[in-house]
Amino acid sequence: MSSPSEPSASASSEPGIERFGYKQELRRSLTFTDLLIYGLIFMVPIAPFGIFGSVFQISGGMVALAYIVGMIAMAFTALSYAQMARAFPMAGSVYTYTGRGIAAPVGFMAGWVILLDYVLVPALLYLVASAAMAASVPGIPMWVWLIGFVVLNTAVNYFGIKMTARTNRIMLVAELIVLAIFLVIGIGALLQGKGHGDLLSPLFDSATFSWALVFGAVATAVLSFLGFDGISMLAEESREDARKLGRSMIYALGAAGLLFIAQTWVAALLTPDREKLLAEGDPAGSAFYDTAAYAGGPWLGVLTAVATAVAWGFANSLVAQAATSRLLFAMGRDGQLPRALAKVHPKRKVPVNATFLVAGISLVLGIYLSTQANGIPLIASLVNFGAMSAFLILHVSVVVHYFVRQRSRNYWAHLIAPAIGFLILLYVVINAQVAAQVLGFIWLGIGAIVLLVVYLLGRRPTLPASDNVKETV
Repeated sequence: MSSPSEPSASASSEPGIERFGYKQELRRSLTFTDLLIYGLIFMVPIAPFGIFGSVFQISGGMVALAYIVGMIAMAFTALSYAQMARAFPMAGSVYTYTGRGIAAPVGFMAGWVILLDYVLVPALLYLVASAAMAASVPGIPMWVWLIGFVVLNTAVNYFGIKMTARTNRIMLVAELIVLAIFLVIGIGALLQGKGHGDLLSPLFDSATFSWALVFGAVATAVLSFLGFDGISMLAEESREDARKLGRSMIYALGAAGLLFIAQTWVAALLTPDREKLLAEGDPAGSAFYDTAAYAGGPWLGVLTAVATAVAWGFANSLVAQAATSRLLFAMGRDGQLPRALAKVHPKRKVPVNATFLVAGISLVLGIYLSTQANGIPLIASLVNFGAMSAFLILHVSVVVHYFVRQRSRNYWAHLIAPAIGFLILLYVVINAQVAAQVLGFIWLGIGAIVLLVVYLLGRRPTLPASDNVKETV
């Protein structure tokens, strides 16, 4: 019998995952607030600090517009996530939704594609944070910081999802305090006449505007939004019903989007050398910190830089590691990855083998990429490519599951919105970096070969049948 603090099914009357052929193994302890905070931490409320200069240059200075378009694009994806979370309230995210919404082999390919996002993103976060800390404290090598971040986050995740949730609350408050300090001082600097250009220039500049330019910037800016979808990975650890799970994704995306737009708008107006940033870019990644120092003094530049390092290297990578381990857990449970990844710690109720595997991959990749000159931009592009490609399949799964199979007549939620989201993301993928496109399609090709080999060996992907829906391949 479950204790009140650890219900074996969702807090509502809706049935648990047993109806889909699974056993409830993870601990259901997360509230709506926990889910919302998890999504915000995954997206990082101060995420634009680290990539502001790149988005500013690519967008021709219209950085706020890039984030507005990015939020709109992700809003359609969040709506599709919410619909599929209601139909299949289980861990696995896109892998689960497409596998059950369309067919098991499609789910395998969607899971394979989004692995490019989830497996790489912790390494990217550790790498960026370690580089920032090494620059701030030159006496400590970058690899030492990287190992420290990996070990710390792995320990927190190992002790259970409630430990992760408590840590998230503390980190969210800290990030919001730093953001509030920047906004107050930044707005004060603008009132003192330190701004450059008119108030609408971060939103529209007739001298540089084109939709191709804006969507090219969106392909980079959207990196800040990746993470709201990670909430779906916690479906089997949530005490809430599926509707609230989907709602938490939409709320987290909206809150993060407003914060992103506000901070980039203020920063764009205060950028001290706008023309140089547009012409030369931001190779050192310090454009935002330089702007903060210009607005409030060197101490504010240091504060925003250290906050970015801690937010990316600890808070964000903590939840990214948790989400990635749940994806590996779901695919391992279905036999589409080694079943050892589905092992759950008997006391901690976490996918322990998957958690340690993510830590190991992040450590090896992080140390290797730290020796590569273009490691961070390339891995960031690959993360975006993997996520956007998986989101495209997600939109298709909504149409197939609801509109085609269930004959839904909710045209907006089950046909129009997914179609709009699909078209927007397709344009973003087309405008992604060529290197990311090439490597992304190579990864997709490897997945197709793996799937073909599995079929030739007579082990085609299957999913446990639910009580009321027979899974087809």
